[in-house]
This record gives sequence, structure tokens and C-alpha cells, in this order.
Amino acid sequence: MIEEQPIVPVTVDKLVAEVTSLRDQGWRFVQVGVTSLGEDLEVNYTFDLNQKFRNLRLQIPAAGAHLPSVSGVYWCAFLYENEIHDLFGITFDGLVLDFKGHFYQTAKPFPFAAAAAAGVSTTVVKPV
Repeated sequence: MIEEQPIVPVTVDKLVAEVTSLRDQGWRFVQVGVTSLGEDLEVNYTFDLNQKFRNLRLQIPAAGAHLPSVSGVYWCAFLYENEIHDLFGITFDGLVLDFKGHFYQTAKPFPFAAAAAAGVSTTVVKPV
């Protein structure tokens, strides 16, 4: 049996409201993942309710990337957001606990910021 795991496109300006709505419905915050798509970054937020997953997905330009923090909604998100900042260079505005680029010690700043591999195809999910 294949479990449905919807991917819901979201815009940057609606991100915190969508995350807040999921929390208010009882969804558990699971993770935030980022994938480099060359000049863009794809960010996926995953939530669980009654062992069913739901994903919020957005794409942002990698250069000067900024997102609002969801750590004010789910406090534990500060861990993911600090990690993503240090590895991909996304700045999260409003972090409840900001390590200011010192969460990870890396040889090269933002090592995954422009890590798109040659020949990688991308699928763009646009908000409805």
C-alpha cells in the first residue's frame, strides 16, 4: 500500500501562517530539508498527524536567501534553521535561538549553497 504524502506548495509570505494552521490542527513538526537546485533552493517542511505526513514546499533564489523562521511556532525548528543557515546560507528572520553561523564548524562557509550537480533535473512546484 502506498501512503499518500501530499506536497503543498506555499509562498514565503504565507509560510508562517500555514505552519501555524497545521500546529493548531494538531500536526507534529517532523523536519525541514533543503535541496540545491542550482540558482534556487527547494525547502520542504514535513508534518505528521496520526501517522500521515504532509509537506509544505517552496523554492527561493539561493543568492541572498531569506525565510521567516517557524521557530516561534515550533520552538525545536531553531535546530534545523541554524543547520540550514550554516550549510546552505539561508538567513532565517526571527529565530528564537540564533547561533549566528556558529552552529556547525565547516571548512568552507555554506558548503551546500551552490552544490547543484551537473545534469540534475528539477521539478518546480508552484503555489496554487
